[in-house]
Amino acid sequence: MRIGIARLTAALGATAVTAALVVAGGTSAGAAPACTTTYQLNQWTGGFVAQVAVSNAGAALPSWTLTWTFAGDQRVVSGWNATVVQSGRTVSAAGTGALPTGGSAQFGFQATYSGTNATPADFALNGVRCNDDGVPPTTTTTTTTTTPVPPVDCPSGGVCDGFEDQTGVTPSGRWTVGSPNCSGTGTASVDSAVAHSGSKSVRVDGRAGYCNHVFVGTGLSGLPAGQPVFGRFWVRHTTALPEAHVTFLAMRDSADNGKDLRMGGQNRALQWNRESDDATLPEQSPAGVAQSAPLPLNTWTCVEFRVDGANGHLSTWVNGTAVAGLQVDGVPTADVDGQWLRRTGWRPAVTDLRLGWESYGSGDDTLWFDDVALATSRPGCSG
Repeated sequence: MRIGIARLTAALGATAVTAALVVAGGTSAGAAPACTTTYQLNQWTGGFVAQVAVSNAGAALPSWTLTWTFAGDQRVVSGWNATVVQSGRTVSAAGTGALPTGGSAQFGFQATYSGTNATPADFALNGVRCNDDGVPPTTTTTTTTTTPVPPVDCPSGGVCDGFEDQTGVTPSGRWTVGSPNCSGTGTASVDSAVAHSGSKSVRVDGRAGYCNHVFVGTGLSGLPAGQPVFGRFWVRHTTALPEAHVTFLAMRDSADNGKDLRMGGQNRALQWNRESDDATLPEQSPAGVAQSAPLPLNTWTCVEFRVDGANGHLSTWVNGTAVAGLQVDGVPTADVDGQWLRRTGWRPAVTDLRLGWESYGSGDDTLWFDDVALATSRPGCSG
């Protein structure tokens, strides 16, 4: 998931270049800079991801905005952990909280470019120039060549994350780990050994039994209200979905008393479940289950969904193909959404996304999640 987050990796056949800019304070008699920045760049032909850190050496700031100017035709596509907006060549990144004296903040953004991709030289924090200590900043650049991986698209304005900026074992930043109601032996961690693209994913070791549930979640505050929510994630797991009901995705529905809209499995096939009345999609008849699909084992699978609250519709795709048994279109269909639509006026308003594992009977599983996207248009499964 960078729900503050995006990563675009290199297209097949391209060469990824990683460059790190380190701005060091000078040793002249001039005053120390009021702020310093670092700008870490991962670029490929036509695009790049930048990780930016800003440190405040001046007075405490109740809110902060970092600005800079691009020298070329770089265009910001999306950002995370800050609101990144571009006007012409000028870019501003507004933080989400205070920045005390001696404090620092980090954010990132994805952008396109053509020609050269020069590092900005005029960073300013709340209008005060950074890295300005009376001598030119020193720059250290390292370049490495890596094996390219397929691109994973992020729609314009989307909230996307491939977990590449995670630095610890426990997911952090926009992601929080939780076990609502009770906690047991389920765990969630950042995995640097298994990934769909890049080098990291989130691993969930799910255990059978209700209290062993665990989820990694993020809010949807980065998306405009009142529009359909599209989601995409890649998932890999080791154990077939069981006969009993399990959940690996949950979204809180503020229009349903805060109960969850859940995706998981039952009768060895994918299903949606509504926590408030336990309605299932499809119906758990043999004919209904036959119109769903299992979740493939030991391979990365692209799962997409659309929650259209205004019309009460729900759509699902697996590896780019619509699953007939996982659609709510407003017209009851026997064995599919007939049970779901017995409640009239269902108009979901989801407020978060949580990925993990919850078992209501039997069924351990180990799952990996990667390349999460949330947007108001369909992300697709490129890569």
